[in-house]
Amino acid sequence: MSKIADRLAQLGLTLPDPTAPIANYVPFTVIGKTVYVSGQVPRVNGALWPIGQLGGGVSLEDGKEAAKLCMLAIIAHAKTAAGGDLDKIARVLRVTGYVNSAPGFGDQPAVINGASDCAVDVFGEAGRHARSAVGVAALPGNVAVEVEAILELA
Repeated sequence: MSKIADRLAQLGLTLPDPTAPIANYVPFTVIGKTVYVSGQVPRVNGALWPIGQLGGGVSLEDGKEAAKLCMLAIIAHAKTAAGGDLDKIARVLRVTGYVNSAPGFGDQPAVINGASDCAVDVFGEAGRHARSAVGVAALPGNVAVEVEAILELA
């Protein structure tokens, strides 16, 4: 088993099956050694979760867990881009997180920490990345969080 697959197992994390796009786009593109992963939304057993806005019914803890689920989906697509070998992912370069935010909610960085912490847990120092955390009025399917990322292949 690969080093990163071992780490996922030690963390008790399982990558989801990569989902197919719901519109006219691809889940990722590769240019040279750079992988651009399209925005991923959180799913539990295939169903969108959580639904709603942070600061308007969705808790900070659920938002962080949603961001973590998004990162696991990103890693699943990056694994495909790397030919199935997680050890070919050299580092996470950038993460952009979108948080479905009720008026007045301003803790988007804490929500997206769920994705950032997951990246560092899985890839170690190679998981540290540049990042933006953006509050938005709505997201597809009314999910609470969407995350996209740029990664580097070895």
